[in-house]
Amino acid sequence: MKEQEFLQEIKEIELLNEALGLLEWDSQTGMPEASSSFRGEVVGYLSGMSFERSVGSKIQEALNYFDTHTEELSEVGLAVYTKVKENYELNQSIPPERMQAYTTALTNAHNAWLQARKAKDFGKMKNEIETIIGFLKEFIAYWKKDEETNYDVLLNQYEPELTVAKLDQIFAQVKEGIMEIRTVIAEKGTAPRTDFLSRKVSKEQQRKFVIGVVEQLGYDFSRGRLDDTVHPFMLSLNRNDGRITTRWDETKFTMATFGVIHEAGHGIYEQSIDSKYDYTPLSTGTSMGIHESQSLFNEIIIGSNKQFWQKQFPFFKECTEGTFDDIDFNTFYDSLKETKASLVRIEADSLTYPLHIIIRYEIEKMIFNDEVSMDDLPQIWNDKYEEYLGIRPENDLEGIVQDIHWSGGSFGYFPSYALGYMYAAQLCHAMEKEIDVNDVLASDDYSPIKNWLTTHIHQYGASRKPNQLILDATGESLNPQYLINYMKSIYYDVYKIKE
Repeated sequence: MKEQEFLQEIKEIELLNEALGLLEWDSQTGMPEASSSFRGEVVGYLSGMSFERSVGSKIQEALNYFDTHTEELSEVGLAVYTKVKENYELNQSIPPERMQAYTTALTNAHNAWLQARKAKDFGKMKNEIETIIGFLKEFIAYWKKDEETNYDVLLNQYEPELTVAKLDQIFAQVKEGIMEIRTVIAEKGTAPRTDFLSRKVSKEQQRKFVIGVVEQLGYDFSRGRLDDTVHPFMLSLNRNDGRITTRWDETKFTMATFGVIHEAGHGIYEQSIDSKYDYTPLSTGTSMGIHESQSLFNEIIIGSNKQFWQKQFPFFKECTEGTFDDIDFNTFYDSLKETKASLVRIEADSLTYPLHIIIRYEIEKMIFNDEVSMDDLPQIWNDKYEEYLGIRPENDLEGIVQDIHWSGGSFGYFPSYALGYMYAAQLCHAMEKEIDVNDVLASDDYSPIKNWLTTHIHQYGASRKPNQLILDATGESLNPQYLINYMKSIYYDVYKIKE
């Protein structure tokens, strides 16, 4: 088999996946609810085709041939072969009809999640989630390697080489650091004024501001778009079509502002992958942790920077047409970094955010260790919020049905958000050795920051593992202390605490 023939087969599989991506985007932005069952069938059908080809005879033939003829592969061909072989070995034992049935179940679960949100009742989606968990437990038997726990298997779907043992240690360190900062703030801090944050900012005003900001950060609207959805996400069809979404609240402008900045970080990553990986499984982010590092770098590292907001504040006041003319800059900036316990993850402040992730991580471990029944999940969720954050959801919308991930089968995904936050802080520390980040964010040209990230992260797509990328970019493996130090510097400044 020639490399060209192998890459053509891979391209055709990727074309199917691109069509599936477009169907997914449509289902979350504009599809009529009543068409859910029809959409489930077509998604299941196309997913089955894609899956069957990814483990089919042509791929088997190519892998068998290139196992002993790797010298015939180009640099890109070898990287693609390595990735395809990895995916093949993971999935080739799963019966295609089971994977197709699973994909159909995901579409049904998404619709059930929407109904559960409306009713504020987990019971409306419980059966569908139980079905998905059943599928995943079935697949774990195929995916599992020696020494892996069931939940290790799921973690590795999103963050290669991550284990529960490693993550337990990392999260314990982060949790301890956050609790210490919260204690100091409670004892010594002066809370910022925030009453003005609820002033009305129209959707059109918010949209004008945040589009202007993310364009400056490097998101290219000629290769992307911004749409409305229930739960914000980014979806990349290819490097020239990376779409972002948000939801708006005219009495809470910060939600969409930071949400769009976050999703644009994902989009910038996908738009900046080297074109040599087009039509291959390398033409996307290498892991969800690295992907989240790019969105959280935008949202939290840049979005917490005082020079960034000092630069953007006049534009914000222009867009909001006098609504905030009586608020001075320092008061405005400090208000953005208020920390207080909250029930909804995507609305959490950047100090308490990792606690939301740890709660979900602990519940997911319980599910896949068979330590909990589905009926008990809402109460367990509520109990953990009371234990970790001192607040308790009044209904399931504030609690267990707020996130889309379980209805999408993404068990093992949540830790990526916290890992991404840690990666982002560590990348910032490394970047500051080469670039004066504050000066760049105070200037009219943010490109040095985007260029640094493209050089060290974006361009490689999925051709390098996350551990390698972080080691190469920062000179060390993941170190949670950078995040703890970063949060101290931001929050002690805002709360006027002197160490």
